[in-house]
Amino acid sequence: MANNLLQSPTHASTIPFSRPPTPGVHPPQIGFCGLGAMGYFMARNLANSFKSQLPPLLVHNRTVAKSQKLLAELGASAVKIADSLGQLVTECDIIFTNLGNDAVVTSIYNEFAKALAQSPPTKYKIFVEMSTVYPTLAGDLDRLLSSFPHVHFVTSPIFGPPLGADKATLVIAMSGDYRSKKEVAFLLVPAVGRKVIDLGGNVEKAPTLKLIGNGMIMGMNELLAETLTLGEKSGIGQQTVYDLVKEIMPAPGLVAYGNRMVNDLFDGSVGFAIDGGIKDANHIRRLSAELNCPMPAVDNTHRGLITARAIHQAQVLAGTQQWDIIDWSSLIASSRVAAGLNPFDSKKGTCVVRED
Repeated sequence: MANNLLQSPTHASTIPFSRPPTPGVHPPQIGFCGLGAMGYFMARNLANSFKSQLPPLLVHNRTVAKSQKLLAELGASAVKIADSLGQLVTECDIIFTNLGNDAVVTSIYNEFAKALAQSPPTKYKIFVEMSTVYPTLAGDLDRLLSSFPHVHFVTSPIFGPPLGADKATLVIAMSGDYRSKKEVAFLLVPAVGRKVIDLGGNVEKAPTLKLIGNGMIMGMNELLAETLTLGEKSGIGQQTVYDLVKEIMPAPGLVAYGNRMVNDLFDGSVGFAIDGGIKDANHIRRLSAELNCPMPAVDNTHRGLITARAIHQAQVLAGTQQWDIIDWSSLIASSRVAAGLNPFDSKKGTCVVRED
């Protein structure tokens, strides 16, 4: 990464920072914690993008099988498995985390703090939190880490589905220490995402934007679910309504989630698990209440997600479930049941007949 006085127009439109200084004799060691549905692809793309420039990516995951899978896919020249979180902290200069919920994030960062206390860093170290968390947690983590010398914290939640992580087309929000954001941004774009949105120095701002964005997606999904269900009940057919959506509102999210709903693709192991959607909905509702800014669309989405999860859990108890985990697009189950249709199988209960 050469040091340029001026950015090219291409970089300026995707990364709102000038290039960081060229790495010295010892290139930075990068670490990644959390190889879930999103994290696995991001870690893989990071390792692939810099395998000829940086040491092998040091990875850690709660279940070591995910780390072993990544190692098998990329090889020892690109990936190394950390034996512990302590090893990740002591050996890495930049550590990315992408975790499931606030409780897990809190637990992992407390372990990081223990490792930092046992072996205080002697040079610049950056922690980059990429999960979807409540904004005040970011502030708590910043205060925790800032008590150690040379340690800096950046929040960097990402927008996009697992497919976007796979294809490195994510949009990345970022807030925190300016110098650290520079270093991180040029690692992530284009290796992991296509654009960085800078939210300034307050680490709570990027998580706030993430919740706002997710609230918009949730409201979109709820309206999409209601509209497709009405199409089916009216005799038009949900496929025809979906085709119209692709013609007049071809936003990537609408197209992707509409496809899941129309084709009953509710496997949460390859999508966004519904518990994650409910967690995010709870965060957004809390934020809107604290700011006296009602978001009824998110309230309706929360109801739909809870209803879909309740129906699925009843099926699990009866042993009739099709998927062990359901994707949050399954919220359409709420609209379908309210309309007298089958919750997860659109081929049952109705049959659209054209009247030519």
